[in-house]
Amino acid sequence: MRLAIDAMGGDHAPEEIIKGSLEALKYFQDIEIVLIGKEEVLRGLQGREKRLKLVYASEVIENDEAPVTAVRKKKDSSMIVGLELLKKDEVDAFLSAGNTGALMAGALLTLGRIKGIDRPALAPILPTLNGATVLLDAGSNTNCDAQNLVQFAVMGHVYAEKMFGIERPRVGLFNIGAEEEKGNEVVKKAFEELKKSKLNFIGNVEGRDIPYGVCEVVVCDGFVGNAILKSMEGIASVISQLLKEELTRNIFTKLGALLIMGGLKRITKKMDYTEYGGAPLLGIKKPVIKAHGNSKAKAIFNAIKQAKNFVDNDVLNHIKEEIESMGDELSV
Repeated sequence: MRLAIDAMGGDHAPEEIIKGSLEALKYFQDIEIVLIGKEEVLRGLQGREKRLKLVYASEVIENDEAPVTAVRKKKDSSMIVGLELLKKDEVDAFLSAGNTGALMAGALLTLGRIKGIDRPALAPILPTLNGATVLLDAGSNTNCDAQNLVQFAVMGHVYAEKMFGIERPRVGLFNIGAEEEKGNEVVKKAFEELKKSKLNFIGNVEGRDIPYGVCEVVVCDGFVGNAILKSMEGIASVISQLLKEELTRNIFTKLGALLIMGGLKRITKKMDYTEYGGAPLLGIKKPVIKAHGNSKAKAIFNAIKQAKNFVDNDVLNHIKEEIESMGDELSV
C-alpha cells in the first residue's frame, strides 16, 4: 500500500510530519510512504528508508489562505501534488494536516464526489465512555439541508460499521432536545427521513449524550459539528490540566497520584484525540484523510494507521454500494 503525505501541512510541519512518517514505516512493514514537500526540506531523507519515496513540491498552502484561491493558484503545492498522485492512482490514499478548507476544495476539484453524495463530510472520531463515536459533518458544510444530513448518516453508518466492526451502528441526529418535535425545519425533516430509512436510527441526541457514547454516529451540519469537536477537545484539555494541578499540589497528593497513575494513564490515553488519527473526507471518490492541524509525530503515526485501515477495509466502495442500494431514500 502506498500512502502519500503532505510534509508541509500543519502547525508542526515538517519536522513532526516526517518523524511520524518514519515511525509508521518502522511499525508497518506492508506500506510505502510518499512524502511531498520542498526539496530543501526533504533532500536529507534521500536513501534513508527503503520504502520512503520523496516527491518535491515548490509551494505550500498556508492555514490563513482562502481555500479555493489557494488551490487554483498553487498547483505545485504539496497538497495539490499529493491529490494529483491520488487521482492518477500512483498512491492509495492521501493525508494532510494542512488547511482544512483547501484540502476539501482541492479534493472536490481534483477527485470529485461519489455519485449520489451532494456534499462530502469531515468525519472525526470522538472518544466516549463506551468507545468512540463518528461525528459528521465537523466543519466542511456550515449550511446543510435535510438531504445532506441523511447522506451524512449513511456514510457515517458505513464508516462506523467497517472501521469499528459494529453491526448496524446506532445513528443519532444532533438536536437541542430529545423530543421529535424539537429543532429547526431542516432537522425535523431529516428526522422524518431517517426514521423511515433502514439505518439503525435512535432519534435525536443532545450534546450531553455524546460523551456517554449513546450512539456510534452523530449527524449534524458542519457549523454545529465543528463547535462540538472543538468544545470536547477543550474540555478534555482543561480536565487533564486540572488533574495535573491537583495531583501535584503537595507531597500527599503526589503520593496519591502514584497509587492511581496506571488508571490516570489509561483515562488520558482514552480521551487523547491523537490516539484516533485523522478524519476522512467521506463522500470524496478516493481516500483523503485530514489530520489535526496541531498534530505531532504520534498523531501523524495514528493518522497513517487510520488511512491504512480505511483502505484495507475498502470503506469507499462500501459507501458507494450503500448509496446505490438506498436509492430513492436519499432523495429527500
